[in-house]
Amino acid sequence: MALAAPLSILYRGPLSSCNYACPYCPFAKHTESPAQHQHDAQALTRFTDWVAAQTSALSVLFTPWGEALVRPRYQQAISRLSQLAHLEQVAIQTNLSGRLAWLQDADRSKVGLWATFHPGEVSLERFLGRCSELDALGVRYSVGVVGRKSHFAALAELRSALPAHVYLWVNAFKVGGLGTGPGAGSGYYTAADLAFLNAIDPLFEINTRRYPVRGQRCGAGESAISVDGDGTVRRCHFLQRPLGNLYSGPLEALLQPRPCTRAFCECHIGYVHLPQLQSAEVYGAGLLARIPEGPQWADPAAYLERARQLMSAPQASAAG
Repeated sequence: MALAAPLSILYRGPLSSCNYACPYCPFAKHTESPAQHQHDAQALTRFTDWVAAQTSALSVLFTPWGEALVRPRYQQAISRLSQLAHLEQVAIQTNLSGRLAWLQDADRSKVGLWATFHPGEVSLERFLGRCSELDALGVRYSVGVVGRKSHFAALAELRSALPAHVYLWVNAFKVGGLGTGPGAGSGYYTAADLAFLNAIDPLFEINTRRYPVRGQRCGAGESAISVDGDGTVRRCHFLQRPLGNLYSGPLEALLQPRPCTRAFCECHIGYVHLPQLQSAEVYGAGLLARIPEGPQWADPAAYLERARQLMSAPQASAAG
């Protein structure tokens, strides 16, 4: 495969088990049978073998349903991918509950962890201990929390305890979907709440919005794709129409610019691929792991303004 530009692949296999019991998550404390784990392991091996066989520059983000990093197979997959010359970065979403010693065998300069702290599932002390291990290993990571009001006290304590260089993001708690205004949330957040959350996360406003994207340009399907365990390629996790299969035919034939067909986009792993937002200016090489380290991170005002302008963009019909 020879691609004109680096491609980001968001991989989500059949794994759907988690060791946590967050009340807002459909995969809380879900378990799988040995046969289901074997199926996931086979899919993961097939995917990593495919990545290893390529020659063009690639980046991979694992976005599992549930918690994958407690499974040795995912630790080994990330370690293996990190050592490939054409692999620019590999990242994974994780609750950071698993052991981290395996990272000693990885090329840690290419690994990024998107770590979520879940109050009520793990003590702050234990979670911070994991973060300290990552710092000692020299692994890049971001930390985040779902912005429920019951989490506010933990958020403040977490921000105070984390090293200053670690970005602490907040996912807006979306009750019935967010509205279209700044910091909208169906009345869930008060003005004081929003002020508190914006002080914790300078980019929080970006996540509070439902961007009208139908007919808008998007890098999904061109510079980023979603791949499931069977190899089905889609533009992103939120568009069900398949483009083809990773394991049958040339991938470059599937990649082309297309307008978005969704009415709205409200998830970070979706809207960061909108070229109008220019998210790479804030995140740089840390885009997949949600680690802002681009030139605009010191002053993200332009990023926030682009998001506000996108909110007023007219929608159009789109096919494909």
